[in-house]
Amino acid sequence: MGIIGLVLIFFLTIVLLVVVAFIIWAGSARKPQIEALEAMQSNDLVDVKTDRWLVFLPKKKEPQVGLILYPGARVDVRAYSPVAQAIAAKGYLMVIIPMPLNLAGFAINRASEVINDFPHIVHWAIGGHSHGGAMAASFAYNNPATVKGLVLWSSYPASKNDFSARDLAAASIYETLDGRSVMKGTDSFRNRLPPHTRWTPIEGGCHAQFGWYGLQKNENVPTISHEAQQEIIITATLDLLAQLETGEARRE
Repeated sequence: MGIIGLVLIFFLTIVLLVVVAFIIWAGSARKPQIEALEAMQSNDLVDVKTDRWLVFLPKKKEPQVGLILYPGARVDVRAYSPVAQAIAAKGYLMVIIPMPLNLAGFAINRASEVINDFPHIVHWAIGGHSHGGAMAASFAYNNPATVKGLVLWSSYPASKNDFSARDLAAASIYETLDGRSVMKGTDSFRNRLPPHTRWTPIEGGCHAQFGWYGLQKNENVPTISHEAQQEIIITATLDLLAQLETGEARRE
């Protein structure tokens, strides 16, 4: 075998090792805590289904508004179950989408499958945590006729997704103790969202407390309890969904 063949084999081996390492890294999702697993159970108010998606369906009301959630990178989708339970209990459909290799960037358009599965929903919102929020914003940007609401949890749209002139209900919920630099310099992307966007800072909150999977590397220690941060997230998200349901005029 000549030098060129040996170089080619060496190059392909390196590529293969990189791909395998990436698959192992991406596939090792952060596991849900006990609070999340407990919220995976159906109860008197919410029916939980896990066939294709994580579906939280209110039992006492036919929902007119649905929220699709894209999870953060390498986070088990079950980690967001407590928030989903609370939102569904208020009469809204909540669907959390599992992603290939736990990265929403590999299935940005998967929300369209959910929308097709629930034709009775009148108003759709989409949202996500961190990387998932950016990918959800991309879907919302490319589907303006379908998506009427955008909820960003510690996230923001990419520079190419400018919603500033869109008639879109939008909410940005973010922590003030962001040790991972996700939300530093919010002024740099504020002008990408509609002027009526509802901004909700969580004083003393941290990045990982948007779900239930434990603190992440380089995470600041929060000065607010996990339960208190979740309540703020739930309240702000419900506020946007209620806006869609009632047709309330956008707030400046």
